[in-house]
Amino acid sequence: MDKVSIVLVSHSYDIVKGLKSLLNQVQPDVSIAIAGGDGGGIGTSAPAILEAIESVYTEKGVVVLFDLGSALLNTEMAMEMLGEERRIKIADAPLIEGAYAGVVEAGFGHSLEEVVYACEHAKDVQKINR
Repeated sequence: MDKVSIVLVSHSYDIVKGLKSLLNQVQPDVSIAIAGGDGGGIGTSAPAILEAIESVYTEKGVVVLFDLGSALLNTEMAMEMLGEERRIKIADAPLIEGAYAGVVEAGFGHSLEEVVYACEHAKDVQKINR
C-alpha cells in the first residue's frame, strides 16, 4: 500500500460504520478500519482498536481519529500494546470532518504528517458564514 490508512474509533459501531461508508465513496483507494462500540454496546475497546490498526497498517502509516475522551485513552493503550515503534498518529480533530479531510489527503498519496495536518485543520473550517 502506498497510502496512509485511516482508523476510526467511536463509542458507537453504527457511527463509524456509516462514516466508513461515506469515506469509501469519497476515496475508495484508502484503507479504512473501524473500532466502534464495546461488546455489542456503547464504548471503546483497546484490543479492538489494536486489531483495527494492524488490519490497515502500511509503511506510510496510520492516522487514528476518535470521538470522545475514553476513546483517546483506549487508542493510546492500543498503541502501547503494539510493543514497538510504528508510524501511527492520533489526530486531534472532529471525527467526521477530520476523517473526510484526512481520507482526501491520504488519497493523494501524501505523507502521514500531511494527513494529520489535514485532519486537525478541519476543525478550523467555518461551516456557516454569517
